[in-house]
Amino acid sequence: PVLLTGSLSGGDRKRLLERISSGRCNPVIGTHSLIQQDLVFRNLGLVIIDEQHRFGVRQRRQLDRKGKSPHMLVMSATPIPRTLAMALHADLDVSTITELPAGRKPVVTRLAWPEHKRDLYRSLVARLSSGQQAIVVCPLVERSEDSDIKSAEEMYSALRGLLEPRFRVGLVHGRLPAEIKDEIMEKFKKGSLDLLVGTTVIELGVHAPGATMMIVEHPERFGLAQLHQLRGRVGRGNAGGVCVLVCRKGLAGEPLKRISVMTSCSDGFQIAEYDMKMRGPGELSGLRQAGAGEVEIRDVLREPGLLKAAHEAAKTILDKDPLLTAPEHAVLRRMLDPETRAF
Repeated sequence: PVLLTGSLSGGDRKRLLERISSGRCNPVIGTHSLIQQDLVFRNLGLVIIDEQHRFGVRQRRQLDRKGKSPHMLVMSATPIPRTLAMALHADLDVSTITELPAGRKPVVTRLAWPEHKRDLYRSLVARLSSGQQAIVVCPLVERSEDSDIKSAEEMYSALRGLLEPRFRVGLVHGRLPAEIKDEIMEKFKKGSLDLLVGTTVIELGVHAPGATMMIVEHPERFGLAQLHQLRGRVGRGNAGGVCVLVCRKGLAGEPLKRISVMTSCSDGFQIAEYDMKMRGPGELSGLRQAGAGEVEIRDVLREPGLLKAAHEAAKTILDKDPLLTAPEHAVLRRMLDPETRAF
């Protein structure tokens, strides 16, 4: 196995690309660097994408084109709307893993408000005092002049002043060099840090069994997929975990309703389904990940049997007439032809 990342450069990168193109490396593991044009595979047969919601449609197509119709396996704890719509339309075969890993308890998710903060952070300190770890997530790296939202840097500075030297506090965000981020994540994983403050970079790469509490400031600034991924960073040990979403004062209506879904649902597919009802499925054949789709999806969600019947009917037609050359299929052929399609 070999690893290809953006941090590899110069002669080392050139030599690795040559080894990959010759077929001497298998498997090849990497980041978005695997999509770069100068990377050529000798015979790419299988592509596995983890955390697929982090990849755009165009990026997935670029990976697909690096082989001759390679098999593709995509994995995610929270399918984005377009992905769920494709699954419903049978363009994807879906395997669903519903059970938690052995010994792991569900993460309890609660809403809180600014007036609860004092008691909330006292609870955080109590957990740290008992030897547990905690995470605080903020939507911004640094303070914005036109926003009163406390940034990760401000939160880190405030908590560090309150808690150190009794507790060890770390800060991580996307603007840090990769090696610094990795070092901080590793310290938290090993228990060398008690509290980690950061942005959504925490969404991936944090595996600390000792972390039992997460506080998310201004959750209305995050997507449901992000919130679901974030809370999955705590409760990875046997002690369980709690995720507290601290909403802005006055949050109401649809924004509050959307966030409240996180308190009543821990199923990624159900969260994605709700997200799709709110935002739309996106284009099944295009680049938009969400929004109004070519097909009205709301009734389909209520009647999945209708979609299954349509898929079976389409498969029967294509098995008998794959090119749709029969006279009775002329209308279908025109509908699917990019030059004449009406939708």
